Amino acid sequence: MREKRIALFPGSFDPFTNGHLNTVERASRLFDEVIIGIFTNTTKKPLFLPDEKKELTEIAVTHLGNVKVLTQTEDLTVNIAKKLEAKFLIRGVRNSQDYEYEKNIAFMNKQMDSEIETVFLLADELYSNISSSMIKEIAKFQGDVSSFVPENVNKALKQKYGQDK
Repeated sequence: MREKRIALFPGSFDPFTNGHLNTVERASRLFDEVIIGIFTNTTKKPLFLPDEKKELTEIAVTHLGNVKVLTQTEDLTVNIAKKLEAKFLIRGVRNSQDYEYEKNIAFMNKQMDSEIETVFLLADELYSNISSSMIKEIAKFQGDVSSFVPENVNKALKQKYGQDK
């Protein structure tokens, strides 16, 4: 019997987008279990609280039976992966800039834990221009982001920006 293949998909997911969802759906076909890790990015100012992000993400992935969501505010990704017995880190890559950034993180993670493998999934073309930062900017100024985020996230964005009337 082979070892269970557990993958961790770390990120700030502020908010969770259709690009993230697409990456998770594809990863769920490759791995026995996918854990979406909602972590703190100290370089970003979050719109949603960790528990809000967790709930929004859980609702968006309810159709995926082998996907779980967790939040962790203070630990390194490799340490969390080890605790979860995840040997794989999933990273979505939209363009060459993403690749260069993610490659450096993957090398650093590999130096900290030689058993960790980072798996890059290229973004589907439909989602290659979506970023959480862009989504927040558009939503803040009452632009329509409904085609970029799951329906429940779109509603939450409208509530955050006082547009739910």
